[in-house]
Amino acid sequence: MTDRFLKIACLGLIFLFFWGCVRFHPKPVSAEQVIEDFEGRRLDAPELKNHLLAGQAVKEWPPETWDIKTLTLAALYYHPDLDVARAEWGVAQAGRITAGERPNPTVDPLLGYNSTSPVEEVTPWIPEIALEIPIETAGKRGIRISQARHLSEAARWNILSVAWEVRSRLRQGLLDLYMAQETESLLAKQQEIQAENVRLLELQLGVGEVSAYEVTQARIALDNSRLAALEASRQKAEARIRVAGALGVPADALDSVRISFDAFQRPPSDIPPGGDVRRKALLSRSDILAALSEYAASQAALQLEIAKQYPDINIGPGWQLDQTDNKWTLGLSLVLPIFSRNKGPIAEAEARRTENAARFLALQAKVIGDLDGAIAACRAAVQNSKTADEILANLKRQEESAKVKWQLGEISKLEYLGLQIELNSSALARLDVLVKAQEAIGRLEDAMQSPLEKADWIMETPRRDSGQAKERKDE
Repeated sequence: MTDRFLKIACLGLIFLFFWGCVRFHPKPVSAEQVIEDFEGRRLDAPELKNHLLAGQAVKEWPPETWDIKTLTLAALYYHPDLDVARAEWGVAQAGRITAGERPNPTVDPLLGYNSTSPVEEVTPWIPEIALEIPIETAGKRGIRISQARHLSEAARWNILSVAWEVRSRLRQGLLDLYMAQETESLLAKQQEIQAENVRLLELQLGVGEVSAYEVTQARIALDNSRLAALEASRQKAEARIRVAGALGVPADALDSVRISFDAFQRPPSDIPPGGDVRRKALLSRSDILAALSEYAASQAALQLEIAKQYPDINIGPGWQLDQTDNKWTLGLSLVLPIFSRNKGPIAEAEARRTENAARFLALQAKVIGDLDGAIAACRAAVQNSKTADEILANLKRQEESAKVKWQLGEISKLEYLGLQIELNSSALARLDVLVKAQEAIGRLEDAMQSPLEKADWIMETPRRDSGQAKERKDE
C-alpha cells in the first residue's frame, strides 16, 4: 500500500511539474535573409497597401503622389527603430507577467531507514514528505504588479517617441530633397538666361560696345551657376538616400515614386499662441508621459522595499509514515528582522525616486526652453518668408513690365535679361528663406512632438509581425 502511494505521489508531482511548461521554438536570424527582406521592400508592396487602405490613409492604389502623411505611415510601417521600440515594450509587458507570479511551494521528500527494527516484524523504511508554502506579506505582489505596469506604460510611450523621431527625420529629408530639386530647377533656368547674356555680350564685345571685363564677369557668373547646379544635383541624390533611410526602404524603392511637396510650398499664415503650444506639449509629449510613468514605477519600487521590512511566512505541513504510524506535522518559519531592516535598499529606492523626479523636472524645463526658442524662431522665419514673397512678387511685376518694353523696343534684350537674372536670383533667395522657415516649423513641431495641423494619424504605429504575434498567442 505504501509503495503504491509513493508511486502515485511521484507520478503526480512529475505531471504537475511538466504540465503547462512552455516549449522552446527556435527562430534563427540570417543576415542573408534580412538583406533579402530589406531589398524587397517597396512602397507598392501588398502588405503596405492593405495597411494604408484599411486605415483610409489613401483612397486609391497605388496613389498618384506620396505626400508627407502617406510617407510617414509607410515609415511607421517599415522603419526598424519602431521594431526595436515594440520589442522593448514586449519585454516590459512580459515583466508584468513575472511581477504577477506567485512563489511556488517546495516539496522535500525524505526516506529514512531504521536499522534496529526487526524486518520480520515491521518495515524499517520511514517515508516522509515535507511541504513548504510561501506566503508573501505586506502586499508585495500587488506593488510589484503596479511597478511593472508603470514600466510597461513608459515603454509604450517610448514607441510614440520613436515614431515621432522617425517622422521628424523623414520630414527633414523631404525638405532637403525639395530644396535640392527646386534649386536645381532654378539654376538650370538661370544658366539659360546667363548663357544668352554671355552670347549677346560677346557680340557687343566684337563691335566694341562693351569691355572685356564685363564679358569676363558674365562668364564667371555662368560658370558659378553650372558648378552650383552640379552641387544641387549631388545634394538631391544624397537627400533621396536620406529619405529612403528615413522610410526604412532601399533607395531604388523611390525610383518610380512621385513625391508631393505641397506641404513645403508655403509656411502657415499664423503660429498658435505660446501658452496653447506649451500646454499642449507639456500634457501630450510622449517622453514627458514616459517620464511620469517611470517616476510612478520608482514610487512603487520604494513601496516594495519598505514592504520587504516585513518578512514573508513559510507554512510547512509534513507527513511521516513511521513504521506503520501516520504522523503529521505543521511548521511555521520566517526570517527574523533583527540585524537587517532593509534600510540600505530603502535608501537606494528613495534616492532613485528623487533622481527620477529631478529628471522629470529637467525634461520639462528643457521642453519649455525648446518651445520658447522654437516659437520665436518660427515667427521670425515666417515673417522673413512673407517679406521674401513680397520682394519676389514685386520683381515679377517689374519683369512683366520689362518684357512688354523689350517687345516694344523701348529697352534692349540685355536689360531685359539682366532683370530676369535678378528675378531668378531673388527666387533662389526666396527658396532659401522658405526652407529656413520650414526648418523652424519642423523645430517647433519637434518641440511640440506634434504637427501644427491636426494629424491624429501620427499616433498609429502598426506592427509588421502581426502574424508572428498570432502564432505566439496560439502556442
